[in-house]
Amino acid sequence: MCGRYALHSSPEVVALQFGLRAAPAWPARYNIAPTQIAPIVRAVATGGREMALARWGLIPSWARDMAMGARMNNARAETVAEKPAFRAAFRRRRCLVPVDGWYEWKAEDGRKQPYFLHLREGGLAALAGLWEEWISPDGSPLESYAVVTTEANAEAAAVHDRMPVVISREQQALWLEGPVKEAGTLLRPLGTGELAFHKVDRRMSGARVDDEQCIAPVSGEEPPPAVKSPLTKFGSGGQGRLL
Repeated sequence: MCGRYALHSSPEVVALQFGLRAAPAWPARYNIAPTQIAPIVRAVATGGREMALARWGLIPSWARDMAMGARMNNARAETVAEKPAFRAAFRRRRCLVPVDGWYEWKAEDGRKQPYFLHLREGGLAALAGLWEEWISPDGSPLESYAVVTTEANAEAAAVHDRMPVVISREQQALWLEGPVKEAGTLLRPLGTGELAFHKVDRRMSGARVDDEQCIAPVSGEEPPPAVKSPLTKFGSGGQGRLL
């Protein structure tokens, strides 16, 4: 799964990596949590891409109220094409979620220990996402999104049995605009050896904590050993407001 993530890269770096013409400003975030507002990238009908701010936790267009989105921050790759909450967005409203890394928790010594996972070579990762527009009873539109997850690769499995789907730069156009069948082929784990992680301070488990120390390694701690995996390596795989 993906329960929290960080996006602290500069707007200029994000714009360059995601093919955006503008470099909009937003604050560095180190602990983005479900129900909070964060940037997503999506294709536009006139060509090109745009960035929008949306609420993390997808609210289906048919939902009676926005509370449903609180438990829809992740969409499982294995069922995304059939599950009523996600299937329409999977067909027509795919997006990318820019992150510098994400967090997972592992039970250790009777407590939940957070770890920060990121690309081994550093830099931004593009997570596969889905977005939706929901109209409130008073007629106000609200855009929201979910992160698509799959089985963990060898590194991530040392912490959790699920991980977000990571879309490589070469595959971004296919995910955003390609046919459903072809886009579905991208819903697979990141290649073995492409991910790194480290233990972080438990203080970041509080959703209100959001500073650079959230991603800092705990001094003197070693990560758990990677779990052996048979997976073969492959390529790295409020109202929404436009930025």
